[in-house]
Amino acid sequence: MFSMLKAWFSNVFGEPPVPALNKMRLGPEGATQNPLMIQFFTWDALHDNLSWWKHVEAEIPRLSELGVTQIWLPPPNKAAEPHGRGYDAYDLWDLGEFNQRGAVKTRWGTREDLLSACKTAREHGIDILIDAVLNHKLGADAVETFSAIPVQSENRLKDAGPAREIQGWTDFHFPGRAEKYSAFRWTQAHFTGVDWDDRGKANGIFRLVGPGHKGWSRHVDSELGNYDFLLGIDIDHRHPAVREDLLSWGKWILETTGASGFRLDAIKHIDKKFLLHWIQSTRASCGNPRMFAVSEYWSGNLKLILPYIKAFKGETAFFDVPLHMNFNQASRQRARYDLRNLLRGTIVQVKPGDAVTFVDNHDTVEGKSLESWVESHFKVQAYSIILLRGSGYPCVFYGDLYPNKECYNEEVARNVKLLMDARKMFAYGDTEDYSSDRNCIGFVRRGTATHPGCAVILSNKQEGSRSYVHELRMNVGKENGGSTYRSFMTQHGRVEIDAEGWGTFSCFANHVQVWVKLEREA
Repeated sequence: MFSMLKAWFSNVFGEPPVPALNKMRLGPEGATQNPLMIQFFTWDALHDNLSWWKHVEAEIPRLSELGVTQIWLPPPNKAAEPHGRGYDAYDLWDLGEFNQRGAVKTRWGTREDLLSACKTAREHGIDILIDAVLNHKLGADAVETFSAIPVQSENRLKDAGPAREIQGWTDFHFPGRAEKYSAFRWTQAHFTGVDWDDRGKANGIFRLVGPGHKGWSRHVDSELGNYDFLLGIDIDHRHPAVREDLLSWGKWILETTGASGFRLDAIKHIDKKFLLHWIQSTRASCGNPRMFAVSEYWSGNLKLILPYIKAFKGETAFFDVPLHMNFNQASRQRARYDLRNLLRGTIVQVKPGDAVTFVDNHDTVEGKSLESWVESHFKVQAYSIILLRGSGYPCVFYGDLYPNKECYNEEVARNVKLLMDARKMFAYGDTEDYSSDRNCIGFVRRGTATHPGCAVILSNKQEGSRSYVHELRMNVGKENGGSTYRSFMTQHGRVEIDAEGWGTFSCFANHVQVWVKLEREA
């Protein structure tokens, strides 16, 4: 029966191959604990009395204790607006050092604050990831006049009118920086499209035409016909001068901050060939063959993501958006959702070595551009999957851990911290999966020679049945026969393990329980 059950779960969850992520740096060299990333910001994040970078620095000791090995920071570059998040990228070379776009500092703080936070992170054995916004620019210093063709918003391959002369904000010469770090001046020759005609005072999508312009890149996602254009002033990554400047920036930002890698924004809109070359060249030029990279390709459809995974040849990991969407569905359907399907159609199911798993992020919060929030009643169950299972590389969201006005839930935060502790201390070794029914699943981490394992059960049974207790018989290994397991989440309850390693573990309805071996008292 056990072998049949194991075979069934292997079919559902997939057998993990050797993780490709092992080729990349998931944390400090030589670390033996489980790696763990945190996205340390929300969309509206600000700190009352400190710059955001100082807030990051102050929290680093605590993050280290929770087992965090990598911090994904928001884009550190100067934005088009003083309070811009950095995704409205104006000048990648300005980290809050020059008086540009109405301020010296960025929304997040000054260059000095950023470098201090990065230094403190390294001292605590935590790597920094830079959010690289390479697709577009905003906030130009002057307009230029050029020819462009309006295109249909729903199919960028179809023209919406004839070519005409427009004015666009495409002149970026960065007067405040005065060519420090880079002398490159961006003009209309370096872009493929704009979303504003200043002459006609009209919004739209305009494809630049004329001498030197090649149209949209063919090496982008095919959504909307061709998804080269996303917003603002779209960068032409085929232009030699553009390529040279962005390649120089990649090496410079790592050397300047001491960061270990990148989170790559909006890659479905960037020329694939350029981006692959950029990752490989930056990895080589920084002298770190294990430089980490994780890409945002936003789609819940695994079939659309797999060709990108293949195209990037293991040079970047991918956020597991399909898994996030499954979590969202589970939270909305409640007890109608079959937990045995949680990993179906996900990156972590078929390509675990390419998957960075997450529950929510800055874009999925209610009211944001990619709203798909995982509701609080299922949030901890979702985190138990990404933090305690043995496949994928998990990323915890700041909004689920720290008080904020957008999405904080105190009970969720308390339990997520417990799960982070459990990951650091107990979630090691091979994973064995079990199922009670559609509303209750479990798994065992067998442990290693140096780290103990654990047994995990999660339920999505209706909250009205909270007094209901699931029971699931699982095997923790014959080597643990005769031992006692205790509840880690609630600190009460005991499970006696028989001589063959079997025990009957329990979990309240709509809850998560983690069971760990009780150490014998001397």
